[in-house]
Amino acid sequence: MKRTDTRRLTTLAIFTALILVLQLVAALLSRFTPLPVSITLTLVPIVVGAAIYGVSAGAYLGGVMGVVVLLFCIIGLDAGGAMLWNTDPLLCAVVCLVKGIAAGAVAALVYRALSGKNKTAAAIVAGICAPTTNTAIFVAGMFLFFKDTLMVWTDGWAAQTGHAANPVFYAILGLAGINYLLEVAVNLVLAPIIVRIIEARQK
Repeated sequence: MKRTDTRRLTTLAIFTALILVLQLVAALLSRFTPLPVSITLTLVPIVVGAAIYGVSAGAYLGGVMGVVVLLFCIIGLDAGGAMLWNTDPLLCAVVCLVKGIAAGAVAALVYRALSGKNKTAAAIVAGICAPTTNTAIFVAGMFLFFKDTLMVWTDGWAAQTGHAANPVFYAILGLAGINYLLEVAVNLVLAPIIVRIIEARQK
């Protein structure tokens, strides 16, 4: 095996472990928040891996995130995900895997398209696109496959906040909004670090 191949496998293995640990932390923290879904903290290693090794690596790392999220849904560590799993296991698995894989692949494509002009800008935009893709597919999956569950969550949120029980408003502001903004903020804050890691690995 070539040295570059060994380095790639080692780096991806490290990122895989990071994804597992960070997603576990996010799932535990979600127990202290009123939202039914947990924030995704794993997008930083996914973006870094996607930027360094391309679309296949991004898709793989995103897929790892999807598998971990799915496992947490199955064992009940993700309370909202457990509701989706109990409603329809197959569709729950599809949403978890597709949104993760797509987030990693899109991040890689965006970084590749922009890195030739400005690596910092490329890392920032890729860092925004990853949670955007992840969140958009999740919300679309809720409307397409889990409308009844979405309405239950909407009614509960409306009762707590006094807002009208509008699923679109809830999905944008309540379900995805806070998590999405936090995920984007984390990626933006860590963007300079992401760039340094990418440059160090590419030398």
